[in-house]
Amino acid sequence: MHITLFSQIIQKIDRSIFNRLVREKQTDKACKGFTSWNHLVSMLFCHFAKSTSLRDISNGLRSATGNLNHLGVTRAPSKSSISYQNKHRNADLFKELYYALLSHLGQQARFKRVKLKIKVPVYLLDATIISVCLSIFNWATYRTKKGAIKMHTLLDYDGKLPVYVHITPASVADNIGAYDIPLETWSVVVADRFFIDFPMLHIWDSNGVYFVIRHKNNLSYTSIRERDLPDNHAQHVLIDEEIELKSAVSKAKYPKKLRRVAVWDDKNKQTIELITNNFTWAAQTIAQLYKSRWEIEIFFRDLKQLLHIKTFIGTSENAVMIQIWTALITILLLKVLKASATYKWHLSNLVAFIRLNIFVKIDLQLWLNKPFEDHDKPPDTYRQGVLFAN
Repeated sequence: MHITLFSQIIQKIDRSIFNRLVREKQTDKACKGFTSWNHLVSMLFCHFAKSTSLRDISNGLRSATGNLNHLGVTRAPSKSSISYQNKHRNADLFKELYYALLSHLGQQARFKRVKLKIKVPVYLLDATIISVCLSIFNWATYRTKKGAIKMHTLLDYDGKLPVYVHITPASVADNIGAYDIPLETWSVVVADRFFIDFPMLHIWDSNGVYFVIRHKNNLSYTSIRERDLPDNHAQHVLIDEEIELKSAVSKAKYPKKLRRVAVWDDKNKQTIELITNNFTWAAQTIAQLYKSRWEIEIFFRDLKQLLHIKTFIGTSENAVMIQIWTALITILLLKVLKASATYKWHLSNLVAFIRLNIFVKIDLQLWLNKPFEDHDKPPDTYRQGVLFAN
């Protein structure tokens, strides 16, 4: 193999898809030699190598002299070129590329469902805050002395990847940021108590969308009837009942019946109270659906810890958006690599190993399947001779 691991990873991106988006967005207009593709490669290198500055990106790619042509790059970018284009190139290019690659690569990876046996699509909804320095990122207002942005994210349970991301100022409430999320009929949305918004839930229900949401302790309701619990299963289910909202204001916002399921969380020694508009699934299935919500917390943790997203190499809003969307493209590529490997990688180990071997020339798939084996014997010309011959 005569090309690096990084080059082979980059080749997973269909250039025809990327070129079509470049033409649509006209992002190579007046690019001054630093094309959209150069820009994408530079930002992906930033995440795979976890570069902490523009200088790290520029010097890192410059150290790959002789291998840049395999990346489709003629020369390493300067710091000023990356900085300028981060500020001026439309970030929507990278946003649309993420969704296009999710559709294209997601089908190839064939992500499999684990544990959950229901056949409908399952989505996990949550939001995370990324803090920034308000004095530098003065557009990211949050509190008087604190700046931040918020990622409202809808995660597909099967692929553990976002199918929808909405980035807003951190002051936007979680439920408000969820109003524009496109949802397919017969899918189920699992969310925490911050998404208790009865007008929104009524819209979801009217559109044939199921939801499983933890309700707040102060929920005012009237119990209509209590459902029977299985004798030998779901011992952690405390109650399964049908309710209606008690407050006239709340009832006007959601006039239909709801199902309330309370389960005991033995690990955290607490009762978790859930509401849903599904009356056919077993109570244990509903509890299991809510338990799956932890996957989105894992996704946020991986995104922040494994990639370069907690600090930013540009201060403009556009630069921040580019860094976030290229981070999502990076984690998509990582999940595809992980799914294609026969070796059972932990994502953190995969990221670390790629970082250490980013410019090593070895067959990517062979390395993914057998990372700890010697795949090629060194050529005779590179073997050590006798050092201390007489």
